[in-house]
Amino acid sequence: MKKRIIGLFAAVLAAAMLFGCGKTDNSDSVDSTGESTGAQSETNDGEKLSIVTTLFYQYDFAKQAVGDKAEVELLLKSGQESHSYEPTPQDVIKIQDADIFIYNGGVAESWVEQVLEGLDTDQVKIICMMDYVDVVEEEIVEGMEDDSDHDEDEHDDEEAEYDEHIWTSPVIAQDLVKAIGEALEESDADNKDYYAENTARYITELEDLDAKFREAAAGGSRTTLVFGDRFPLRYFVEEYGLTYYAAFPGCSTETEPGAGTIAFLTDEMKEEEIPVIYYLELSNEKIADTLCENTGAKKVQFHSCHNVTQEELDSGETYISLMERNVEALREGLE
Repeated sequence: MKKRIIGLFAAVLAAAMLFGCGKTDNSDSVDSTGESTGAQSETNDGEKLSIVTTLFYQYDFAKQAVGDKAEVELLLKSGQESHSYEPTPQDVIKIQDADIFIYNGGVAESWVEQVLEGLDTDQVKIICMMDYVDVVEEEIVEGMEDDSDHDEDEHDDEEAEYDEHIWTSPVIAQDLVKAIGEALEESDADNKDYYAENTARYITELEDLDAKFREAAAGGSRTTLVFGDRFPLRYFVEEYGLTYYAAFPGCSTETEPGAGTIAFLTDEMKEEEIPVIYYLELSNEKIADTLCENTGAKKVQFHSCHNVTQEELDSGETYISLMERNVEALREGLE
């Protein structure tokens, strides 16, 4: 990831400076004492907060909280794979000019820290979602392809890599929404009660979603899920007492599993008589198709809410609506 990003930043940051990267409309005002009054003065003058997010779930959470009181923008284009995203000079300018910048953190977003180091972000409230969660280390389960190209000694010298897909648990999602709500209240005190009301309402919706997943998990005749794809749902399965097998870990860059992985997943599905093989949004579905052919299982999408297609965005799909589809997908897989 870092090797892919490094070559990009000289051009990105140079372009950002060339285009006058920096707040022009939201600069600090100065009172009669000579002290800065901060960017809040612009909000008091009627300008809406500007919020920039990196992933769909943050975008949707922020939209639910702000209503019509702020502008929210998603850097990741619809249908784009988040693990291969590279910021453009325009994206960097948007971050610089935002009142609030929300990102996930982790290896897939290592580009963020490098961008922020080159920018003046004194007037930007920066929120890293992984800071609000007790994260767990990435794991390789039995049968899963490990695409690491390091030897054992190199692994010993490296820092642990943490699973980044924190939002896939509706319980954790409640904490993330609270963090976004608190940031909004701090940044726009005039609308504090409005944000608090919206945040509380949305958390209630997430609590209802959590209850639906618990009912589906408790009512199933099995506890094992099989993904013919990457697996970004560890926080989800641990929340609901489920186990899983998958072709790749959540942030894998591989797309073609070895014969051993296919054979292992096929054997597990046949042995446990698992009726559903899951695939993720934006997947090429090839692995799931192969496992369906081998086992006669049904192929079902489980949406990780990493990103959405343009069609989903235009039709108003939200984290809640996509996860409610997952409730039905879970019931089908556990029956």
